[in-house]
Amino acid sequence: MLLVVLAGFILPLILLIVADKQLKSIYNWLFLLPAVLFVYFISQIGMLGENGQYFTYEWVPSLGINLDFKLDGLSMLFSLLITGIGTLVYVYTASYLKGHKYLDRFYAYLSIFMASMLGLVLSDNLLSLFIFWELTSISSFFLIGFNNEDPASRKSSLVALAITGGGGFFLLVGFLLMGSISGTYSIQEMLATQEFFQNHAWYGWILFFVFMGAFTKSAQFPFHFWLPGAMKAPTPVSTYLHSATMVKAGIYLLARFTPLLGGDPYWNYTLLIVGGFTMLFGAFHSLFRTDLKGILAYSTISALGILVFLLGLGNKYALLAAAVFILVHALYKASLFLITGIIDHETGTRDITQLRGLGKVLLPVGIAGGLAALSSAGLPPFFGFVGKDLIYEATLSADNYMILWTGLAILTNVFLLYAGFQAGIRPFIGKLPANFDTVHLPHFTLWMPPLILASLGLLFGIAPSLIDQSLVQPMFTSMSGDISDTPIKLWHGFNTVLALSGLTLALGFALYFSVKPSMSLERGIAKLEFIAPIQLAWKSNGLLLRFARRYTGILQNGLLRNYIFTTIGFLILIFGYKIYDGITINVDIASLTAVSLYEFIILGIMVSAIFFAVFSTSRVAAIASMGAVGFSICLFFVFLSAPDLAMTQFAIETLTVILFLLIIFRLPKYLRYSNSPTRIRDGVLAIVFGALITIVALEVLTVNVDNETSRFYAENAYVLAKGKNVVNVILVDFRGIDTLVEIVVLSIAAIGVFSLLKFRKEEESDFGGSGDLK
Repeated sequence: MLLVVLAGFILPLILLIVADKQLKSIYNWLFLLPAVLFVYFISQIGMLGENGQYFTYEWVPSLGINLDFKLDGLSMLFSLLITGIGTLVYVYTASYLKGHKYLDRFYAYLSIFMASMLGLVLSDNLLSLFIFWELTSISSFFLIGFNNEDPASRKSSLVALAITGGGGFFLLVGFLLMGSISGTYSIQEMLATQEFFQNHAWYGWILFFVFMGAFTKSAQFPFHFWLPGAMKAPTPVSTYLHSATMVKAGIYLLARFTPLLGGDPYWNYTLLIVGGFTMLFGAFHSLFRTDLKGILAYSTISALGILVFLLGLGNKYALLAAAVFILVHALYKASLFLITGIIDHETGTRDITQLRGLGKVLLPVGIAGGLAALSSAGLPPFFGFVGKDLIYEATLSADNYMILWTGLAILTNVFLLYAGFQAGIRPFIGKLPANFDTVHLPHFTLWMPPLILASLGLLFGIAPSLIDQSLVQPMFTSMSGDISDTPIKLWHGFNTVLALSGLTLALGFALYFSVKPSMSLERGIAKLEFIAPIQLAWKSNGLLLRFARRYTGILQNGLLRNYIFTTIGFLILIFGYKIYDGITINVDIASLTAVSLYEFIILGIMVSAIFFAVFSTSRVAAIASMGAVGFSICLFFVFLSAPDLAMTQFAIETLTVILFLLIIFRLPKYLRYSNSPTRIRDGVLAIVFGALITIVALEVLTVNVDNETSRFYAENAYVLAKGKNVVNVILVDFRGIDTLVEIVVLSIAAIGVFSLLKFRKEEESDFGGSGDLK
């Protein structure tokens, strides 16, 4: 299983190697990766059992972080969607972006995203799940902003990253709380403690943090606005991320934790309200869009709201409907996105008011669009009809507000029927405009993927038994913990649910034939954007930027002395508070050794050198004075029988003075304080800080020191490391990795300094200078 998850991370490394080899034909075969993974998951369907399969790989066991994977009904359905639709998207991309100069980069991002999604839905450890969760946000950022020369694409990718990344922060807090109160990060172990979680004082906070993560990722109101903006991405991205996979990550999260956190009124009513409002809001807004991607974006928001709404209802019909609708929506919406890409690719426009008659020149595409639209409308015998019936079954079985929930579901489905027909049927009927006479059917790798997806919507509707026991029922069991006694089927007889389905179709057809898409409708809804959540987000962003400018102007103004003042001032506050809070100084004067004459003389030299450095007007004199301070410290080390430290200090001080003197003539003019109050302020600050350090040092003398560590090093330096110099052994053996990291850091810093000097030298040469550093 580990190789299955990591395969998507390995592919970009291969692409990095072959990118410069001009092996362009390799892109036509990259679909084999998701295809092989899809076949693997298909082969595991009959082997899940009641509790699924578990795979454990140690990662950071000391922190309780393992790569634990669980393949059950819930993760199986999502894994098949990720790899199955991923296979078709890979095939589609090879033609859609053929010849693009960054095609290798696109496939790399897409593969990383696929691997991240697989890791997310298969993880059975909260911390590893969070890591994959964040990787989906990062990889989607690169995919949404793939057209990086377009400012709108860059802006959309940043907005998406800000919203989903912010939600990820809340989710991490929620996961840490869950791990803290349960003593484990294993989801499997947590699922057995539902009553403990729901009775805990932190239960409300856990719900809040989990909801924030799920709602931001799955574009629930008021965090929905990043999704329409993400339509700036290429069509394969919109298809893969924003219809079938990433936007359903939040749905997966809620479904996974339904057995643990669900069943409580706070859980149910929050999901009902947020999901119910989102599904109606998104469906209503899709009526006013004229851009095909805009229509699909808002109808996707609505579909995600439906799933959250169903999880909020929480009865057995609702969970079964959620399992079915996830698949229903993925099939028809991915197909419609791919069709939109073909239309845009061949006609150069996505404006629904200009698109007509394309069925005459794009017949297979038109067939796929019609099948997808009819499935989205819930027309029998399509799979969408099965899903819609289950939705009505769920609302009619609600314990409270049955009429309200059913009315919301009917109205939403009516609007979604209209949106589906606009995207899948309207562009292909009617008279073909003269400016589309040159449009021709593209390569089959473009139109075959949407036709396959749309056809599956018909196949599963006619024969739902193909996926009932193998996919739908195991997913229901994963969410509810029970075995369903309600098999899915196309025909349930003449009943109230069938009447509601008929009413939905009648109202939807009436709306489609009576309301024509127009720019005037879109301009009308645009007048209300001043109260939209996105406007609130931009205003908040403006306030944040103004605060950041003022904060930066005060604390990050480029003056080193101000940075030092801020740092030392903060330390003084901390130390002062601790002293005020109860630290007492108990120094046994009698235990201190007497100050010898030569120590007193060296101390006088240090004090004199410090005063000379402070008040000197010459930088050379100041550096020499500070060197005298360092060399005086060397003598103290000698007096205290620490010759190795003395030699180290001597070498450092000598090298420091030499380097300062070598570069001193490159520095700007010696700066003087502009006024006496500033000098007095800094002097007082230095004296207070020195006094506090003295107090802390005296306090250390009163602390009983545990010499266990020192004894260990002394006893084992020669035995374990064969070295007689304990300090050297500590640096080289016991702290070898730490020393290596320090060397690496210094090397990186040296490379950075060298590159800056080289850049400056080349810059001056370009402008006709002598090439010397001025």
